[in-house]
Amino acid sequence: MANKTLSKTSSASSAANTTADTMVNSINTFDLVIAGGGMAGSTLAWALTQANPRLKIAIIEQQAKSKLGQASQASFDSRSIALAAASVDLLQQWQLWSALAADACPIKQVKVSDRGHFGKVSLQHQDYQRDALGYVLEVEHLGNLLQAKLSQCPQVTWFQPNTIAAITPEQDYQQLQLNDGHQLQCKLLVIAEGGASPSRELAGITMKQQQYGQSAVIANLAINQAHDFTAFERFTAHGPIALLPLTKQRYSLVYTTTTAEAERLMQLAEADFLAQMQQAFGYRAGVFSSTGQRAMYPLSLGMADTIVSHRVALLGNSLHNLHPIAGQGFNLAMRDIEQLVQLLTTTDDAGSYGLLRAYQQARQADIKQVALATDALVRLFSNRSRLLALTRNMGLFALLMCKPLKQPIAMHAMGYRS
Repeated sequence: MANKTLSKTSSASSAANTTADTMVNSINTFDLVIAGGGMAGSTLAWALTQANPRLKIAIIEQQAKSKLGQASQASFDSRSIALAAASVDLLQQWQLWSALAADACPIKQVKVSDRGHFGKVSLQHQDYQRDALGYVLEVEHLGNLLQAKLSQCPQVTWFQPNTIAAITPEQDYQQLQLNDGHQLQCKLLVIAEGGASPSRELAGITMKQQQYGQSAVIANLAINQAHDFTAFERFTAHGPIALLPLTKQRYSLVYTTTTAEAERLMQLAEADFLAQMQQAFGYRAGVFSSTGQRAMYPLSLGMADTIVSHRVALLGNSLHNLHPIAGQGFNLAMRDIEQLVQLLTTTDDAGSYGLLRAYQQARQADIKQVALATDALVRLFSNRSRLLALTRNMGLFALLMCKPLKQPIAMHAMGYRS
């Protein structure tokens, strides 16, 4: 039995329309409603079907199904994510990694440098008895796999395209009104809609935003030689530049700079853009031969003022929105998912006070630590101060010379927490 998808734009059969009309005029009860069917929300839903198949789950997704890429293949321009080794462990645990591994590019070495200064450090996978420090995966592959798997889960119902229009809290459940008239009630509402989350606002939870005055330009670059599974992070006066290895002899570029400069880069012809990237990065990663489409987005640090409220839990970018300097955003979301899945494995009340309190206590230290560390990196390495340049380069040099100092940093980069 395939999962049910309710769409206000579909031309379903009369029987299906009768069923949908009945659902609009009645209250549909679920253990768990997930607001947001992107990577974080869909990963949570799939992991829960493995951990506790008794849970009745609804997913509310604002994009039409065709726009989520369920039938598409990753292209040259596909957006990618860096998966820490610990996140790959979770994907293996949730029976997803075997179908993704062939499309993921391992990171076997990371080279960090400070442009114009002596500070350099590198991490190699063999020093930590790992096949890889992490992997880079184009998001279409994970999205397609989750869509296919969830479509076969009878306990999962999709309301798509749809959004939450109103949230009415009751003692034992949350009552939801959708924009097409459907009424749902659930023991727990999980909000995983991304940084600009309308449902988070409806739930009365605010997010504090701290603008960095920077924007990121992202693109995929082809190179004229093998990248040897090496990732680069280069710090410059205007912000960090990251190159993450992809399959098919490509790099995923994240170029951080001022918003004005980012806008200028977006307007350059391909040859001029490649020349600018080559000049900014040098030839350590090789010669850039072509580039795909470019995208630009502003950078900020966003933190919700609470992790949970009455029968509501946040995760992913709806809870924390980080600068990409350390590539920790999705990996932090994966640990949110892991903790929530553990707590929901055997519960009879998905939104109980005790469960939500345990989730908050389990996640708050990790989130705070990663957010503070990321913010400190931004301020330390996006700065023209000569004193700070000397300080950070001495730190990088110390890491290069002292393996015991590198060990905890490498373990944190791989997503492992003590």
